Amino acid sequence: MRARIFQPAKTAMSSGTAKTKGWVLEFTQESARSVDPLMGWTSSSDTQSQVRLNFDSKEEAVEYAGENGIEAQVQEPNKRKVNIRPNGYSENFATGRRGAWTH
Repeated sequence: MRARIFQPAKTAMSSGTAKTKGWVLEFTQESARSVDPLMGWTSSSDTQSQVRLNFDSKEEAVEYAGENGIEAQVQEPNKRKVNIRPNGYSENFATGRRGAWTH
């Protein structure tokens, strides 16, 4: 069995970083998917590809993979730079604002 260990990225629907602190062990797909001729659904005989295990740290995920004989590849996350403005959102509505308010 092959798997990958990674830290999930934030969702595109939110600017928050919820559910990005933990690590995930996800099994890779062993067999190709096929299309059901009657209904048009895609299916696969590989049930391991549906399994996602969550861990608090990378070390726990690597240890679990080693104990269970899972060949795991670790993907290090690309951390984004934190964007913190000096005065924050309230700066847009400040009474002492210097520039013209364009919106």
